[in-house]
Amino acid sequence: MREPEASAAEDAPADRLTPVLRPVRAGNGFEEALEQTLQLLRLGLVPPGERLPSERELSHRMRISRVTLREVLKVLQDQGMVESRRGRYGGTFVLPRAAVPAGEQELRRRVAAVDVEDTLRFREVLEVGAAGLCANGLEPDGATRLRSALDATQDARFDDYRRQDTLLHLTLAELSGSRSLAAQYAAVRATLNDLLDCIPLLVRNLEHSQQQHAALVEAVLDRDAEAASEVMREHCCGTAALLRGFLA
Repeated sequence: MREPEASAAEDAPADRLTPVLRPVRAGNGFEEALEQTLQLLRLGLVPPGERLPSERELSHRMRISRVTLREVLKVLQDQGMVESRRGRYGGTFVLPRAAVPAGEQELRRRVAAVDVEDTLRFREVLEVGAAGLCANGLEPDGATRLRSALDATQDARFDDYRRQDTLLHLTLAELSGSRSLAAQYAAVRATLNDLLDCIPLLVRNLEHSQQQHAALVEAVLDRDAEAASEVMREHCCGTAALLRGFLA
């Protein structure tokens, strides 16, 4: 029996990876390449079981040597985040994430490493701005991408919801037409996800988020920038309130 070919992130639309994978600055090649590759995993752009883009593509996108890239991948392997497989359908594959230690203590440990209020405010500025820009008008393929991302959140398994939620918001940032905005959002969302991973998924909150997602997409497709911005602002405030509630 023929072995099925493994899916790869490089088979996905290239623009999905663009906000994260970009040329690194000279002098910090290893550190910045590691940061970008970690963001790729934390944002769920390459899900567990799927293959990272090829070494050739990764090194080209980040403008680093294959030697530097292999050092980055070695760190991820040592941390149990990826594994290398040989053979025709080989490559570097993402491993399932280890269970996040739940509870107040772990959340507070992570909170101590970031400025939560600054992160939440910056996230709101970026997301509200992206919603307004998208509502100025999307190309047909952009509208299709946005609808598909919304559908994916509605059809998501409970344990995959946050990843699909992340992809919906990243799609909106990418469709804003600003590469800088999309790149900054990818970074702030990775930080936010580290905090959200420490609190439980609440069914009531999930249902409310889905209602807001649907209203947001509808406003964007109706080219109602004011409504889209307001829905997004409320949505961001809801996430902020939830985090603050667990920190209180």
